[in-house]
Amino acid sequence: MSRRIRRVGTAATVLAVGLALLGPGAGNASSHREAPIVSGEPLLDNTDVYAFVSPDKPNHVNLIANWIPFEEPNGGPNFYGWGTNVQYDINIDNDGDAEADVTYRWVFEDRWRNRNTFLANTGPVTSLDDKDLNFRQFYKLEKIVKGRTVASYDNIQAAPSYTGRASFPNYGAVADSAIKKLPNDSQTFAGQADDPFFLDLRVFDLLYGGDLKSVGQDTVKGYNVNTLAIQVPKAELALRGDAGRNPVVGIWSTTSRQRKEVVEENNRRDFDGGFRQVSRLGMPLVNEVVIPVGKKDEFNATQPKDDGKFLKFVTEPEVPKLVQQLYWIPAPATPRKDLVQVFLTGVAKGDDGPVQADLNSHKLNKDADPKKIRPSEQLRLNMAVPPSKNPNRLGVVGGDLAGFPNGRRLADDALDVTLQAAEGVLLPGHPKAVDGLGDGVDQNNVPFRQAFPYVALPNTEAVNTY
Repeated sequence: MSRRIRRVGTAATVLAVGLALLGPGAGNASSHREAPIVSGEPLLDNTDVYAFVSPDKPNHVNLIANWIPFEEPNGGPNFYGWGTNVQYDINIDNDGDAEADVTYRWVFEDRWRNRNTFLANTGPVTSLDDKDLNFRQFYKLEKIVKGRTVASYDNIQAAPSYTGRASFPNYGAVADSAIKKLPNDSQTFAGQADDPFFLDLRVFDLLYGGDLKSVGQDTVKGYNVNTLAIQVPKAELALRGDAGRNPVVGIWSTTSRQRKEVVEENNRRDFDGGFRQVSRLGMPLVNEVVIPVGKKDEFNATQPKDDGKFLKFVTEPEVPKLVQQLYWIPAPATPRKDLVQVFLTGVAKGDDGPVQADLNSHKLNKDADPKKIRPSEQLRLNMAVPPSKNPNRLGVVGGDLAGFPNGRRLADDALDVTLQAAEGVLLPGHPKAVDGLGDGVDQNNVPFRQAFPYVALPNTEAVNTY
């Protein structure tokens, strides 16, 4: 008996693992190498999506998506450019039909000043147009509404990879110069950044070592990612352009590539055919640990409107059953209507679920047709909720309605929130062991910027020095 009590207590402290695995719906653990195909093609691999009302511009919303997991800062000579012949998209559903109403699309091209050197830069770089910046990338940004391009901005330069202090005496200034002002009081950024996700991923080592003692280590500390960010007025995203009547939007990112790749002589690659979606991310910690391995690649290629085929993995989640088996924390009864609310429909009063509150369901949009709203995995944001003056890392679970899962801020502890939700923290009468579950990693290792694009500057020290 005493042994069982001690183990339950340990689980309450550390069980960040199993529950990180749970994170329903469909999204990604944040999606660091979450599916077989993209784990071998990191340029296509979404890692995280964030969406939040700007704390310094409350009439605007920030959409941030990251790609290319586990970028070691000293990974030369090629470092971490964006893929070409690839479409990087951030999608917005403003009427709840699980289809993109607005899409922002970035497409990149490479430019070299000198192909007769192995260096990405041939001297100290002090600006984006510095002659010593040898490898550069430029992109076209399109805004697509209902399948039609309504705005296009060409020849925008991305911030380069941070190759080191000698190469970039003031990298911050160079990166900031890659922030591009757009019409309608919007702005965009593409470039490298510190990976903002913080968590202990040793859950895959038999649930934190098999005894729940191996926790508290930020697995992605010191690694970088490639970031796309855009800041736009709320009206640009809202149904009928009216964020007052229609404040809720759903967000997810996708990666698409051309269908055919032919390897020619001298290893030259030719691409042909239409574009196909190969990666997708909305809510964190879904495809990585909720979707079984045999369905992961299929999920990445699936549109939200077809998410019904994955419903059973949310309503009958595997992880709580494993937690009960190993650590005696009772698994909540199924089907899990609470997880359907949080991850597949958003939360609103009158829903068929235990959470009765108007938070972030598309049903709150007055001009949305209730008959066309369908469950799907998206990161849902109620833009009418103002930024919190005192943000809580646990977001809604911590009493802060401006945080995850109402959108997601960079400092939100998505793993702990998802963990607690998976174990039933939103259900009445849940075990006390569920309260306070976490992985022991509560914040990012470096501070975030206080203005757009908000992500921290990329790391430059080798990861093995930490």
